[in-house]
Amino acid sequence: MEYVLGIDIGTGSVKAVAVDLKGNSFGDAQQYYPFSVPKPGYHEQDPEQIWLAFTGSIKGIIAQTGSQPKAISLSSAMHSFIAVDNNGKVLAPMMTWADNRSAEIAIALRATEQGMSIYKVTGTPIHSMSPLCKLIWLRENDPELFHKAHKFISIKEFIWHKLFNEFVIDYSIASSTGLFNITTFEWHDDALKLAEITNDILSKPVPTDYAKTGSSLDFLDKNTRLVIGASDGCLANLGSMATKPGIAAMTIGTSGAVRVASNKPLPNAEAMTFSYILDKKTYICGGPINNGGVAMQWWVKNIAGPNPTEKDYEGIFNQVAQITAGSNGLIFLPYLTGERAPIWDSESCGNFFGVKLQHTQANFSRAVLEGICFAMRDVLDAVQENSEPIIQINISGGFTKSEIWVQILADITGKKLAILQADDASAIGAAFIALKVIGAINNYPKVSDDLIIYQPNPVNRDVYNRNFSIYKQLYTDLKETMHRIYKA
Repeated sequence: MEYVLGIDIGTGSVKAVAVDLKGNSFGDAQQYYPFSVPKPGYHEQDPEQIWLAFTGSIKGIIAQTGSQPKAISLSSAMHSFIAVDNNGKVLAPMMTWADNRSAEIAIALRATEQGMSIYKVTGTPIHSMSPLCKLIWLRENDPELFHKAHKFISIKEFIWHKLFNEFVIDYSIASSTGLFNITTFEWHDDALKLAEITNDILSKPVPTDYAKTGSSLDFLDKNTRLVIGASDGCLANLGSMATKPGIAAMTIGTSGAVRVASNKPLPNAEAMTFSYILDKKTYICGGPINNGGVAMQWWVKNIAGPNPTEKDYEGIFNQVAQITAGSNGLIFLPYLTGERAPIWDSESCGNFFGVKLQHTQANFSRAVLEGICFAMRDVLDAVQENSEPIIQINISGGFTKSEIWVQILADITGKKLAILQADDASAIGAAFIALKVIGAINNYPKVSDDLIIYQPNPVNRDVYNRNFSIYKQLYTDLKETMHRIYKA
């Protein structure tokens, strides 16, 4: 069978998905790797381990299919940051998007006119996740490494350099650095001056359909075309077939995100939503949350123990289904790891509010799910301020395996939800780019009529509208106290 590969380079694993020339997925291979937290606020990984997982996932698909892919296209997580020498050798562990050591720099910059100006031009929120803030932190805290580095690159650039011995960056990953002008498709001079770098220390920007043959992989056919692809968030919209007006994509994995496609950037200075590039005609605009599946995992571990099974999750979801909407007045703020959009507050924390004697474990479990969904609605409302009206949300991520979780999300957002892919949306989006590059398709696949649809329950919607207003007010009322206890 002829096929292409979409490969998603994530924070915890590399996943390769095989897609036939008609756009249907039929096989996958996944390899995992760890992260380290050597100090509070640090979140690091070894790029060489990720490279081995990348090559291993390709080998896994070739072994499954018994044949070579016609093309391979790459998706990757955003905001990674690696200092390398002129040979591409790593000089220090990679900072992931979750690395928070530049938080104070981001907070200070976000309060300035210069910071807001850079946000509007680059489309990247001013936050510790961005390479812009990481660069400033490195310059101030490790000047020796800062000046020693030949290039500052992302994990995808690291892998591409391994493949072809060249430093290039796709427009999509570049648009998430805080250093790239998303309308001129060039490095932004003001951001470079702020970081005290020149553009020659960064890779050459190229379109997301940039492709080459003749990679360094000795197990891969030299005629297999490698496509640089885009970021995981943008490709999740493409893989979820949410690139048309009125359709949003929503993903809940470890974290979560809400995204819409637009023919122009959609800045929102207050909520600091992002505007990233899918291609020269399409921007993917939205906002991320920190606390998606990680919040539910935290809760389940506290109930079932440190190594919960699928059966443990099923038991909790069954309990939740017996509890009415609103968890009997119990509300959960899910900011266990701080929060990104729309509050951008790394010093926020989680809270249960309204606790009374009648509340049971099942009430708390439902409140956790509702709190995560409230956080998603908070971002959705911010995105809708500037976008076209959203009538449908195409959802993806591990949470789609839970019917009660999906129904709660439909009730809280008040939107029709459609499940296109249980997961793998980013890898499939990457595969769609590969199919276009090799000429197998002229247009991206359209949504079929065979979808799993969830409609909001109007009775539950009324309950959630009331509780959502309380949820919003709680953060406003508790913000100062959260910051005090964070610094205690």
